[in-house]
Amino acid sequence: MATDYIVRLKCPYGDRDQLLVLERRSETLKQILETPWDFECPIHGVQRELPLEGNERALWASAKSPSKQANGTNRPVHRTRASKRISVHVPVSVSGRAKNETSFREEATTLLVNANGGLLLLSAGVALGDTITVANKQTRQEQECRVAYLGRDVHGKQRVGIAFNRPEPQFWRALRRETRISKRIRVSVRGSDHSGQKFVQKVCVVDVSRHGARVEDIGYLTRPGQTIEVRRFWQTARFRVAWIGAIGTPQAGQVGVSALDPDKNIWGIRLP
Repeated sequence: MATDYIVRLKCPYGDRDQLLVLERRSETLKQILETPWDFECPIHGVQRELPLEGNERALWASAKSPSKQANGTNRPVHRTRASKRISVHVPVSVSGRAKNETSFREEATTLLVNANGGLLLLSAGVALGDTITVANKQTRQEQECRVAYLGRDVHGKQRVGIAFNRPEPQFWRALRRETRISKRIRVSVRGSDHSGQKFVQKVCVVDVSRHGARVEDIGYLTRPGQTIEVRRFWQTARFRVAWIGAIGTPQAGQVGVSALDPDKNIWGIRLP
């Protein structure tokens, strides 16, 4: 018999929760809670996450009632993570065997990480349960992992959830001084190209922090160390180019910039 469910999901980029109604489902509640669902965060757009809790729609309101909870009746079923996931873009090298038994090595970048693994985009055709090796390109540490989740993002790219064979909280260390907030922000950039000519260009910032940002599609920069001015509406701030993504890597077309005026927040969002 088809059942309606309500589940609570959390955006991986913040503390905002969303309630999602799943109508006329044939799955059990256990299966519902073990399945990732697409939902739309008002700030960060479409996301895909496992529910934090859920129950049948007819029981949800009564399960939230204090009197019902005191008696332990119809209480929503909760899922807990082993450790908090944060949005950090870590360059990694992934190797292993694809489903067709062909060995592969691929450069990738994480979307989310925690002490027990992470989430990344991968082109190789891996399967659930496969064993792969992930190397942190910044620290050169390697970790053997199990493919624990496969899905697609809103653009159809393969999202692969990896689980360490044993927890390793320090595997993602030495990345940044702080976590960046993923948010697409249209800005204008002013600087000089390789011949010294001044340019102004409209670009998109894809994540920000108090001390830096990651920018897409700046076509005029040729080397790290250049100083640029970023303007959003009437506010401006100066940044130094820290890195430029090489062609053929996941960072191609992207630029990492470091804030020269870290006390200036021009992004229009609250920073940690």
